Amino acid sequence: MTTTAHQLVLASASPRRLDLLAQIGITPDLVLPADIDETPRRGELPADYARRMALEKAAAAATLGAPDGAAILAGDTVVARGRMILPKTEAESEARQCLDLLSGRRHRVIGGIALRCPDGRIVSRLVTSRVTMKRLSAAETDAYIATSDWQGKAGGYAIQGLAAALIRHIEGSYSNIVGFSLYDIAAMLRGNGLLR
Repeated sequence: MTTTAHQLVLASASPRRLDLLAQIGITPDLVLPADIDETPRRGELPADYARRMALEKAAAAATLGAPDGAAILAGDTVVARGRMILPKTEAESEARQCLDLLSGRRHRVIGGIALRCPDGRIVSRLVTSRVTMKRLSAAETDAYIATSDWQGKAGGYAIQGLAAALIRHIEGSYSNIVGFSLYDIAAMLRGNGLLR
């Protein structure tokens, strides 16, 4: 797969998203990470938050020097336990709290995708995957925390890393859990004339 003559801008600093796009033969012409306030609004539901973040990142990239006529692709990944939005963990205490909440339970990973088309139209999608984590012993939690694989990861784990051994079952898109649903990205690009 290759993009058409339109330039493609990726509004993300995530190396995982770049790797995922490369997996289906897409290399953005430009990467413009959108540095926006990612604080959830009071009472905001996980799906609404994921869509808003993706849309705001696409809008921010448009003001950061994206070339005129370029397509802008943005995304956000939210790990949700019920109505609770789990953080992108930076501190060990946050990661432990997330793992305690997820241990032995099913949760949702919601991917918000926004595509700003060259003509200015904005299309978006939400993709939900369901993930069941095994019940973790204290020793398993300690061992995972010691790896630092959780740093900066939504919900305190990375399914494409060492946490793969902790995941009992998934329903839906695996690539969505990593960072972008490749099926949906390809469908959005193709449906808007950006992929041949």
